[in-house]
Amino acid sequence: MTLSAPADRLTTIGSAATLLARTLQTYGCDAGDVFAQAGLGPAPAQPLDVRYPVARLQVVWRLAVQYTGDPCFGLSVAEQMEPQGLHGLGFAWLTSDTLFDAVKRLVRYQRVISTLSDYRLRTLNGVVELSLNLDRHGLDIHPVTLDAAMAIIVRMCRLALQVSFQPTRVALQREQPSCADRFSAFFQCPVEFSAPLNAIYLDAGLLDQPLPSANPELARANDRVVIDYLNRFDRETLSMQVRARLIDMLPSGQPTQAQVADALNMSVRNLQRRLQAEGTSFKQLLDETRRELAVQYVRQAHRPLGEITYLLGFSEPSNFTRAFRRWTGTSPHAFRQNGAR
Repeated sequence: MTLSAPADRLTTIGSAATLLARTLQTYGCDAGDVFAQAGLGPAPAQPLDVRYPVARLQVVWRLAVQYTGDPCFGLSVAEQMEPQGLHGLGFAWLTSDTLFDAVKRLVRYQRVISTLSDYRLRTLNGVVELSLNLDRHGLDIHPVTLDAAMAIIVRMCRLALQVSFQPTRVALQREQPSCADRFSAFFQCPVEFSAPLNAIYLDAGLLDQPLPSANPELARANDRVVIDYLNRFDRETLSMQVRARLIDMLPSGQPTQAQVADALNMSVRNLQRRLQAEGTSFKQLLDETRRELAVQYVRQAHRPLGEITYLLGFSEPSNFTRAFRRWTGTSPHAFRQNGAR
């Protein structure tokens, strides 16, 4: 679920500007001059906490294509991408249990990258579709922006798997460019242009394979970094704040709506109203947070099920087992034995 915001308030993480500058330099271009022309100062700022207006960065993208003469500039940007460029989300991605978990984190925390993006995830006949829409606010988005966004996802999948990786296919709404062969070379799969939507299609079986760098505790730590970051720059995203409070409060027992509202210095009625406006509810967030934590904890073979019951705020192991069976269709013990999702 993503929130809508006025076009003049849309922002992108500061590392995107740094990535653009670094890529421009590989072409021998003066990045400082490009940013100055876009009204963003002589050079991009380095701190990750800096946010850039989407509209101004679009000027940079257009100037970059003009300066480099490369209609496939977005692919070059993706090739320069490193995990730290996505803040804590990049490291949470690498330490996720599976690639499917990583992609779900992308959808959940996408506002870290940009408040413009709208990633959506669905599974169709054993194939996972990850789509991206950047046209929700009437902004004129240059095609290379989308090229980079889609290519960065594939690069992150390759970094996480540490092996050769390719989607089953890629669909792009942009018209076929003169450098279409570079798209095939980068994605290593069929690429459809002038498509109805922008989407990457991934084999569900591959997404379920454990990642070599999986580390649930590090993933959770980076989740917290991401949530704290979102809370700092986007106080209107109340669901993120509620999720953070739930994570803190669960080991002391199941938190009540009144307790969370009090911790956020608001009335229960105001909490309910604002969560409803964000398309969710306290009950839904509590259930989702417990489920996500439960799956991660159960995968940690060293952690006793009794301890997990306590960490998730359940009063009895039987209550936890019933909830876990509802979430996953199997018991915690069987889930751990089978290594299921």
